[in-house]
Amino acid sequence: MITFLLSFVALILGYIVYGKFVEKVFGINENLETPAYSKTDGVDYVPMDSNRGSLVQLLNIAGLGPIFGPIAGALWGPVAFIWIVLGGIFAGGVHDYFSGMLSVRNGGAQLPDIVGKYLGKGMRHFVNAFSVVLLLLVGTVFVAGPAGLIVTLTPSWISLSFVTLAIFFYYILATLLPIDKIIGKIYPLFGALLVIMAVGVGVGLVVKGYQIPELTLSNLHPKNLPMWPLLFITIACGAISGFHATQSPLIARTIKNEKNGRKIFYGMMIGESAIALIWAAAGMAVFGGTGGLQEALATGGGPAGVVRTISITLLGSIGGTLAILGVIILPITSGDTAFRGARLVIADFFKMSQKPMSKRLAISIPLFAVAFALSKIDFNFLWRYFSWANQTTAMILLWAAAMFLVKEKRLHWIATIPAVFMTAVTFTYLLQAPEGFGLPTSISYPVGLLITAGITLLFASKVRKERKLETDENLS
Repeated sequence: MITFLLSFVALILGYIVYGKFVEKVFGINENLETPAYSKTDGVDYVPMDSNRGSLVQLLNIAGLGPIFGPIAGALWGPVAFIWIVLGGIFAGGVHDYFSGMLSVRNGGAQLPDIVGKYLGKGMRHFVNAFSVVLLLLVGTVFVAGPAGLIVTLTPSWISLSFVTLAIFFYYILATLLPIDKIIGKIYPLFGALLVIMAVGVGVGLVVKGYQIPELTLSNLHPKNLPMWPLLFITIACGAISGFHATQSPLIARTIKNEKNGRKIFYGMMIGESAIALIWAAAGMAVFGGTGGLQEALATGGGPAGVVRTISITLLGSIGGTLAILGVIILPITSGDTAFRGARLVIADFFKMSQKPMSKRLAISIPLFAVAFALSKIDFNFLWRYFSWANQTTAMILLWAAAMFLVKEKRLHWIATIPAVFMTAVTFTYLLQAPEGFGLPTSISYPVGLLITAGITLLFASKVRKERKLETDENLS
């Protein structure tokens, strides 16, 4: 319990101290006109106050990831707390802040344009395609997860297919309509439910006297799966998630002043880390340890079944049902903005105005057709690919943020260090995972580190060229 409580204190201090430091390094300018005003179009560029923007951002980024991921990550034991806290403060918070603020500084630019500006046109084209694939995967897995939970709460005559189609119908509306018509109006209410749900589960753990394991660096995974790099891929949302880099530009187009960036982007990442902590702790405590959690995942309906058991156990039937509703809302309110983000990425690439409804439909209909086809694929299979694509996207954004700081002659290490770490995670996982190359750890570990070293040296070379160019300009 002490480790759990100290983790919350660390997150709060991280926001107050390190968040402020990151803001200072970035260098906000409160007098700059934001895209919400300079590009107002009544659809995507709409001024929104910081409180509403923060709740929308939290719901955009907090899908199933900070619940399903930490529950699965809890199988490794309390070491998951360390990754959630350190990842949220020094990697995820930095990632989210720069993905949002670089978008603000670049006229509401989407992820591919941000990456292209700081890492080159080749990376821009790659990220264009890669981000659309990621968003399609997100939108699809965030249909299957909540649909399965809804079916457990409804009469038997309501089928999974019917619920899936109903969610898709809502996604279509949220993708096509102006951001302030559905998302801006209902998300604050959903945000309140999300916070109440998370607090209820956390308080239930404390009040009912559940034993939350104390910190240990031991690998407690029942199947003895290696901690590196699996833990860092399994717990993405809640620590660091590239999906957030596709969502932050949506809110960057509504932010009124750069001074609100720390609260909206860094602060909501810390909020998601808090949610992840609660669910990781509940997974360990309610089932009596990692062994019991593993059994529940295997025989109790997977992550959705575990969430249902935890909610009802801690909050009773009524409170548990409300908590489950919160878990249903989380992925739905990320899935809709995932499709919206995919529409905008494609629109920006082809330079298609999104003010006419016909233009929005031209992009959205094919997107939903592909997503519906993907929804027929096994959920666990899709989730594994989503997890890797998620962390790979985070790695790329961090390198772009590091290069921005180099060009601005600012302390680039706040982005470079987590970028190096995530590079090692993603490449080692790709080499090792069954859905990747399936290599043994004796090969995947050293090769992953060698690739990371090579990319780091390439970045160092670019830094030296940038510094030399600055020196030559000063001499001339």
